[in-house]
Amino acid sequence: MTEPKERKLEAPHRRLEATPPRIVEKAAVIGYKSMAAALVHLPTRLTVPVIGSFNQLSYLFWPKKRHFSNTNFGHVLGLPPDHPRVRRLALRAYREYARYMVEIMRLPAQPADDVAKLIAGDGVDRIVDAWRAHGKAMIVCAGHVGNNEAVAAGVASRGLPANVVADDSAFPEIFEILRQNRESWGVHVVPWRNLRELFSILRRKEILALLVDWGYRPDGIPVKLFGAWTTLPAGPAVLAAKTGAAIAPMEVRRITDGRFEVIADETFTVPSSNPADLQRATQRIADALERTIAAAPVQWYSFKPMWPDSDAEAAELERRAMEMLAGRSGMPTGDANAAAADTPGAGTPGADAPAAVGGPV
Repeated sequence: MTEPKERKLEAPHRRLEATPPRIVEKAAVIGYKSMAAALVHLPTRLTVPVIGSFNQLSYLFWPKKRHFSNTNFGHVLGLPPDHPRVRRLALRAYREYARYMVEIMRLPAQPADDVAKLIAGDGVDRIVDAWRAHGKAMIVCAGHVGNNEAVAAGVASRGLPANVVADDSAFPEIFEILRQNRESWGVHVVPWRNLRELFSILRRKEILALLVDWGYRPDGIPVKLFGAWTTLPAGPAVLAAKTGAAIAPMEVRRITDGRFEVIADETFTVPSSNPADLQRATQRIADALERTIAAAPVQWYSFKPMWPDSDAEAAELERRAMEMLAGRSGMPTGDANAAAADTPGAGTPGADAPAAVGGPV
């Protein structure tokens, strides 16, 4: 009998099973509600160590995910995946992820004024000023670093038209809980399949948040990240080129007082859908993502593989990038609309903890 092919960890829209068994979803809903209700009343100094220990156990006893995490953090540190420093960083990241889980479960119980105070620095103000000066829509690009949920709620608390993209194909009941929470903060949630609404948001000149570090996919746009070739989703650059929206790379990191520093990189536009323009724009997003992760690697909670497995595949990505920069295709198969539609966004509920402007981990 042929052995089943081992599956990779995938972004939700690439999973073979779109919907989990009903009993699994019910258990997840009950577990999420129970934990969220308990965490509102329990002190963080107790809950974070307990949840962090369980997270670290999942790292230790899940070989595939441990391999992916070690490979990712090895790229960040410039060390082999089995180096002790890499393993220590991965364990710290899994423990730190518990802090994020506690924060997002406690967030719905916090008053809007308190949520707004979670944002430190002038990054949000700079993004808003750039958005108003541009006079068109803005696509905010970020990574799974810090707590994008808190930042999205803080942005919306200022009365700004904040929109995030979410996956509703798995655990729809949890998706609905999270959607209601986010809508109550003024964060509008768009199911990821709804390409028409994405374009409507951009035509209305609003703000759309997308996460870009959902894991390596060979059909993305080739970029260099920490000195190695990988891909990022085509969607941000394609959408910006087709609608005239500005792109605003945003860096988020948790600081010592429990707030989140937001740093706004220089906003830019994508002149056209020419392959060279799309590659340059996506590389700028990758450069911002690299700075974000490098500044706080322990807060990076994208535990999916971010780089290709083989040198041959990396070389192919470099070849494609050179083709794109030369104005030739080099683009992933499919038209621009498909590339935009296939772009993961933010706020995806799943078996792992969800984020408001992030995806599953």
